[in-house]
Amino acid sequence: MNVIKLCGLSKPLRLAHWFAGLLLFMVCVIVQAVQPTLPLNDATPRIDAWPSLTWLVEADDPLSPTEAYALREQFNTPAGPRLTLGMQKRPYWLHVPLNVLASSDGRWVLDIDHPPLLQLDAYVLLKGQVVQHESLGSLRPGASRELRTLSHAVTLQLQPGQSYDLLIRVETTSASILPITLQKPASLLNQALGEQMLQGMLLGLALCLLAYSLLQWFSLRDPLFLWYVLMTGGSVWFAAYFHGVGSQFLWSDNPWLARHSGGLSAMVATCGGFLFISEILHSRQPLAWRLKLMRGGAVLACLLALAYGLDAFDSRAMVAIVTVLGPVPALIGIPGAWHLAKRRDPMGATLLVAWAVYFASVLVSASIIQGKMPINFWTQHALQFGATLDMLLFMHVLGLRYKAMQQAAAAAHQERDRMRSLAYNDPLTGLPNRRGLHLALTHALTQCNPQRPLAVYLLDLDGFKPVNDQYGHDVGDELLIAVTRRLQDHLRQADLVARLG
Repeated sequence: MNVIKLCGLSKPLRLAHWFAGLLLFMVCVIVQAVQPTLPLNDATPRIDAWPSLTWLVEADDPLSPTEAYALREQFNTPAGPRLTLGMQKRPYWLHVPLNVLASSDGRWVLDIDHPPLLQLDAYVLLKGQVVQHESLGSLRPGASRELRTLSHAVTLQLQPGQSYDLLIRVETTSASILPITLQKPASLLNQALGEQMLQGMLLGLALCLLAYSLLQWFSLRDPLFLWYVLMTGGSVWFAAYFHGVGSQFLWSDNPWLARHSGGLSAMVATCGGFLFISEILHSRQPLAWRLKLMRGGAVLACLLALAYGLDAFDSRAMVAIVTVLGPVPALIGIPGAWHLAKRRDPMGATLLVAWAVYFASVLVSASIIQGKMPINFWTQHALQFGATLDMLLFMHVLGLRYKAMQQAAAAAHQERDRMRSLAYNDPLTGLPNRRGLHLALTHALTQCNPQRPLAVYLLDLDGFKPVNDQYGHDVGDELLIAVTRRLQDHLRQADLVARLG
């Protein structure tokens, strides 16, 4: 009886728990539907804006910041991977609601860590009114930038205890990679110094390899070193473009280079790759069709670079071209490298490792550009790390090529010395023959004078023919060798014994 009563009491309790869970779920859904405000707390010096970010693609007519603010309810939460919107054909707006805590000092820096973004307009709105407007992007002249960092950074003028709306209009032809953070100045300084040091190390290493290869080409006149410079130089140029060193120092006041450096550098690297790989494989495995195909690819890359520089097509088309044409040199070279690796040629194995690294890094880079992979330190730097490792591996290939050249030269010298020895020396005794004696006498006569007389003795081996006839040619040969050794033992080191017979 007591058991039945307990069961009757537990049923309403279970229903209450079920309704409470349903209510909690509905509350969570409602909360998720509301854009979360980003709290700015000095206790957290670096705050990721992505969880509070929404976006809206601009229509045909450009929007003013107040018009974009009025449409903020139509902004959408990014649906893809974190920190990237892929390739966008039209300008778009980003919206981040901010709440500056009363305990904050209000000193915050907006940082957008993707240097290739061309035009950025950041607006800070208080109760729907613009209180601050800052222009950023790689097209902005370097002298007019507030903070000369690799990334796009600007100080926001915020008041403690206030709520703001941050609107950013983005217009770019490159990938919409958006690592947006709000940081305290000290945090941004630490981040900027770390990235600057990393870029200095990687680009410095690459420049040293370029300088070494240029000097080797100047000394040896081997075109392979020049093709290495072309291929590696394109990679260095792209790294300077992608990570902001170019817009910070090299072309900060050149909008044309800011727009075109990505595509041009990729075409330069592709052209160098065609020429380098064709030359290195042709030296090991000559194939006329492959050499012609690779050189044709290099010419095509040059023509495409010229057309892109003249604005015959835009950056989105160039991205598609690089995606298709970039891997072609490696794809053509893989069978030849595999053949060399099967023959245990270290050059083939090195090329295969280099291309494996290349394809892995390019896959990561293409994935973040297309918005299919989240952005973090490793994915953002994957292409540069892969390119640096490839530079070292290809330099090792150059070392193997130079070693092979040295070995070939040494073998040629040995063959030349052997042929010379056969021409000027008796093969049985090793003594100079008639031609060798003539050469030695010609040289000795030029050194002859009353103080340095020259004597020539002609010796005939009496009784040699009977020995040869009676005991055979083998014994006769042994006798000639024995006579040679005895004569050399009784003469000075500078004296010469020759065989005329």
